[in-house]
Amino acid sequence: MADVKLVMFDMDGTLIKGRGIFVIAEKKGFIDELWRYIKDPYLEYYEKSIEIAKLSKGFKKNEYLEIFQKVPLQSNAQEVISELKKRNIKTAIATDSYLMLAEDLKHRLNIDHAFANDLVTNDDVITGELRIHNKDLVEDISGNKIYSICKGCVLEQLCKDMNINLEQTIAIGDGIVDIGMINKAGTGIAFNATDEVKKYADVVSDDLKIILDYI
Repeated sequence: MADVKLVMFDMDGTLIKGRGIFVIAEKKGFIDELWRYIKDPYLEYYEKSIEIAKLSKGFKKNEYLEIFQKVPLQSNAQEVISELKKRNIKTAIATDSYLMLAEDLKHRLNIDHAFANDLVTNDDVITGELRIHNKDLVEDISGNKIYSICKGCVLEQLCKDMNINLEQTIAIGDGIVDIGMINKAGTGIAFNATDEVKKYADVVSDDLKIILDYI
């Protein structure tokens, strides 16, 4: 087993119970519009992210953070990350959600890095513009889909920055957008995942503590 130096987590459904934008949409009254974009068969995944961001125009960043902070953490999330820190293993969040939310969770859990899409604000008011992380619109390994963030690319770049090998990483997530990093990591973990995601994983589990068995 490689000497693990980095664990990369998905956020929604993995580090937190639930999905931040869904909870926010329920509170702010645009859940129907959110679902309409999600189900639209004619939009690429990254295009859905851009259109969904427009639904937040005019809302305040602080209001979003207050709602997001009430979403419960996944069982054992704090315990696992604390143990990783004790062993000097770096941690990261990679999410197709918003950087303001990922950064908030990063600080609360003492995670080292966060990568996400930037929901633009002006004087703390959300403009509805989204700066997607996947600047070159790189295709994902799963069915040549293009997401707003290429998590496999994020993992590769962070490994380069840290001067470590992919074999020294663990990636854990639950959705199809996580397949890229799960497939490329030394140990890919499908967490509470669909069969499509499980196909690319080395490990399948419903408990974050499984990570500790591989470090």
